[in-house]
Amino acid sequence: MHLNEELIESHTIYRGRVVTLRIDTVRLPNGNTARREIVEHRGAVAIVPLLDRETVLLIRQYRQAVGETLLEIPAGTLEPDEPPDACARRELQEETGYTARQLRKLFSQYLAPGYSQEVLHVYLAEDLTPAAQGLDADELVELAPTPLREVERMILDGAIKDSKTIAGLLMTLRLLERG
Repeated sequence: MHLNEELIESHTIYRGRVVTLRIDTVRLPNGNTARREIVEHRGAVAIVPLLDRETVLLIRQYRQAVGETLLEIPAGTLEPDEPPDACARRELQEETGYTARQLRKLFSQYLAPGYSQEVLHVYLAEDLTPAAQGLDADELVELAPTPLREVERMILDGAIKDSKTIAGLLMTLRLLERG
């Protein structure tokens, strides 16, 4: 069965610093038309920083969109034309004050393909060394070293509920179990 939708027209209705919102009109495979609200985002990275084989360095950060302080892995938006691995190294140092001698890409994922084309690239950072932290002027984070053995329970209990963090941590646990 053919499932592709044909773009009929597209209108940008908002262009901000981080996102652009557009409305697409599409023709469905059955001939009907529909409107799609699309959030454009240039992409981002997230990093699972291991302090050692037993400790992951999470951050606490208030998120206005949900009105909560969340426990997360460090993450940030790609600069225009910035390679994801360079962004991962930059964001790791900016948010945690560490650099990684080993940086390994774990996976890439769509965050919300129902309304956004944003791709998130997730990395594992190992062999960390202290460096100067360089938070953006609008960023406030608290470092939260967390035992890896507690991560799964924290996810199940709702202490960790950010999707990129859950996916990155579970993949890391699986990789460490395999050796």
